[in-house]
Amino acid sequence: METCAFCNIVAHHGRARVVHEDAHTVAFFPLTPATWGHTLVVPRTHAADLWDMEDAEVQRLMCSLLAVGRTLRVVLDPAGMNIIHSAGRAASQTVFHAHVHLVPRWDGDAVGNIWPPREPARDEAALDELARQIRAKGR
Repeated sequence: METCAFCNIVAHHGRARVVHEDAHTVAFFPLTPATWGHTLVVPRTHAADLWDMEDAEVQRLMCSLLAVGRTLRVVLDPAGMNIIHSAGRAASQTVFHAHVHLVPRWDGDAVGNIWPPREPARDEAALDELARQIRAKGR
C-alpha cells in the first residue's frame, strides 16, 4: 500500500512549511508552488477529494480555506487569487488526498490565463435540456 504524502504532512512526518493548523485541517506550501504564497489546505482525515467527504468535513475545510485565503490577501496583497480543487486524473489531480489550492495571482505572473477563450456553446436546446436534467436530479 502506498503512503499518502499529505497524510504524512498532517501527521508531522512529511516535509512541509505549515502556515495554519486546526483540529480539522492543515495548510502548507506545496514543494513546487505555482506562485509566491501558493498554499494547499487539506483535511486531516484522508479522503480522495471533496466528493468523498461528509458535508460537515467540507464545511470545516472551507472555513479554513477562507481563513488562510484572507490571511494571504493581507500579507501578500495579490491582484487576485484562484481557488482550485481538482478531483480525478482528468482534472489534473496528482495527490489523491483532498486538497484545495489557494493561488495568489498578479498581472503577468507565470500561471497566465487558466481558461483560454473558446468558441461559445451553440446548441441552446442541448444546454436547456442539460440544465433541466441537473435541476431534476439536484438535492
